[in-house]
Amino acid sequence: MDRQSWVFTKQVNCSCGGGGRATGSLPSRLHWLPSPNKLPPIARSVRRLPSPLAAAAVNTNGSCAVRENHRDYVHWFREAWPYIQGHRGSTFVIVVPGEILAKRETLDNILQDVSLLHGLGIQIVLVPGVRVQIDDLLRERGREPRYVGAYRITDAHALDASMEAAGKLRVEIEAKLSRGPSIPVLRRHGENERWHESGLGVASGNFLSAKRRGVVNGVDFGATGEVKKIDAERIKERLDKNCIVLMSNLGYSSTGEVLNCNTYEVATACAVALQADKLLCLLDGPVLDENGFLIRFMTLLRADQLIRQRASQSYIAADYVKALAGASYAKSLGLADVPFTNERRGFYVSASTGDLALSEENYDSCGKGFAVGGLVRTQGYLSELTASVHVCRAGVRRVHLLDGTIEGALLLELYTRDGIGTMIASDMYEGIRWELEHYVVVEREGSLIACCALYPFLKDKCAEVGAFAVSPECRGHGQGDSLLDYVEQKAAAMDCQYLFLLTTRAADWFVSRGFFQCPLEQLPAARRSGIDFTRGSKYYMKSLQPRPCSSAQLALQF
Repeated sequence: MDRQSWVFTKQVNCSCGGGGRATGSLPSRLHWLPSPNKLPPIARSVRRLPSPLAAAAVNTNGSCAVRENHRDYVHWFREAWPYIQGHRGSTFVIVVPGEILAKRETLDNILQDVSLLHGLGIQIVLVPGVRVQIDDLLRERGREPRYVGAYRITDAHALDASMEAAGKLRVEIEAKLSRGPSIPVLRRHGENERWHESGLGVASGNFLSAKRRGVVNGVDFGATGEVKKIDAERIKERLDKNCIVLMSNLGYSSTGEVLNCNTYEVATACAVALQADKLLCLLDGPVLDENGFLIRFMTLLRADQLIRQRASQSYIAADYVKALAGASYAKSLGLADVPFTNERRGFYVSASTGDLALSEENYDSCGKGFAVGGLVRTQGYLSELTASVHVCRAGVRRVHLLDGTIEGALLLELYTRDGIGTMIASDMYEGIRWELEHYVVVEREGSLIACCALYPFLKDKCAEVGAFAVSPECRGHGQGDSLLDYVEQKAAAMDCQYLFLLTTRAADWFVSRGFFQCPLEQLPAARRSGIDFTRGSKYYMKSLQPRPCSSAQLALQF
């Protein structure tokens, strides 16, 4: 979702007396949950409404809390409506690594949320990972997993484990998605044949064509495969028939072989082939900056800069970027001449041995997927960030990196204004830059297509938006929204609590974006003295949410 870059928290009392619900204070909007088992009221309301019987049983002291809970639920639904409407009909590719799926409760919660997203009209391609499960099976059989870089060396034993793990997980996911709704609860709303449907349609098959990775620099990868082609047309057919498409890490070669592919390579190649609206990656933790703050948003340019920043701090990370993203991409980040601990260039680190292994692969081509895994993670989620840049450059407009240990992460990211993860966008704030002291302009191919001014009144903790204009031929394409969103973030970074503006003809546009009419007295005194009352302007104001963040975060986002 398109969203602001910071988030505030407020405490809501969840006590409801004898209503049977837990007592405590939980954040209604998350910066980053310290405990993954705690959810804000908006997310808990999605999973279950307060029971009518429980609400009827509460005493007088508890009834106020129940009404407050109902108000929170109604408020959340109204807040979520623009996102529900906007996401309907979109295509999302969701990749869930094996580390997340290893916990049964987490798998249940994710699939419940996937079912809800599907019911809200989103076309979903689900790509589950099984790396951890394969490793566990191999160790149980007395064999150590072997990696070179992001790829597993798949011998006969590893291939058997891969097929067993992938098959078991596929059946388990299909079974859980086939679970129907609770009939006794639904009968309260009358009989309907749809209440008795057996669950969601799940489609899987040989959508993935692969080829052997072969021998690279003397290393025989065995039955490890690389993505050759994604059958996008057949996937779209299943999606149009209201099915959730389940993609496996197992690909099939033109000679009839089963090949073990990298889950991230499959997911990213699928997102590019489908030109999905979003790629959502569930991780085993949040993406943080060097000060421990959650990075909420990055443009493609800023993501490049973060990768360069983190890669330059480590020879291994620089090697990793060069090997995965290719020499031309590394050169664009200024890493071409970074010295290495070994004279040879383009090395990976083996997860099992810690040794360096040379890679000659180049993933600059937009049609291919992007392999992630195997490496010891020493520079945050560098590999996932680099994969996000690759996918955005290949035409996917949004990539979201979410902490999958937070219950309801998908819902909180997609249906709240600020979300709980990191979004990388290929088009947000494209061409926006400051001009002179107060003016922001949007430039495209050497021509200015939009502009506005931001005048801060720091003593009054507010700022005025003025001279807001978008070229007529560019209207209706989101340029105005991006520009307004940009100046809102800049004002919030200046500790402004609200924006105000004067307008004669554009009131409806600003009201639909959260502004409300206000009396003249609410404007700063310094501004009131300079108003030309002969114009008959109307005054509008919009509250800004406090956004705790570090200066480093501001640099990343702007």
